[in-house]
Amino acid sequence: MSNKMSIVDLPGWAQVSELRLEHIHRVTMLLGAWAAAMRLSAEETRMYIDAGRFHDALRDAPEKQLREITNDYDSPESVLHGPAAAICLERDGESRRPLLDAIRHHTVGFIGWNSVGKALYMADYLEPGRKFSKADRNFLATMVPQSFDQVFRQVVRMRLEWTLREGMAIFPEAAALWNSVR
Repeated sequence: MSNKMSIVDLPGWAQVSELRLEHIHRVTMLLGAWAAAMRLSAEETRMYIDAGRFHDALRDAPEKQLREITNDYDSPESVLHGPAAAICLERDGESRRPLLDAIRHHTVGFIGWNSVGKALYMADYLEPGRKFSKADRNFLATMVPQSFDQVFRQVVRMRLEWTLREGMAIFPEAAALWNSVR
């Protein structure tokens, strides 16, 4: 088994392409590095790594399946994979609420997050495989252990600015998150 596969050991219900698996690996590695640099407890480190492992476990699942799992027939397809993965994890017996909240809300944001949710939100955006603003994102990624809250605020701002530039709707959860950090 490759190192990548040992770190990204996904449940049987996961549906990810090879490219998605590479993204999950990069997010997981970044979260693990931050946890080590911040000298988190073994329990919190495990949650950081699990958040990375599971956040996109259903990203490549068909829309119909995501809607059936979530019973959500109104939200855009692009935001269903997080809630669906959290539901599947709960069905498997996962009970760590901070982990489930991190996964459930990682695409739109959530004001109730602790550091696990915030870290996943940042790592999903800052992971080095993304093609845009590489130097800025790399700098921010290196600053997370020393300036966690400040980098989180900057990432929230950058994600909202991108959403506005692209002419996309801002979810109420994203607006509430911004209002909680500005």
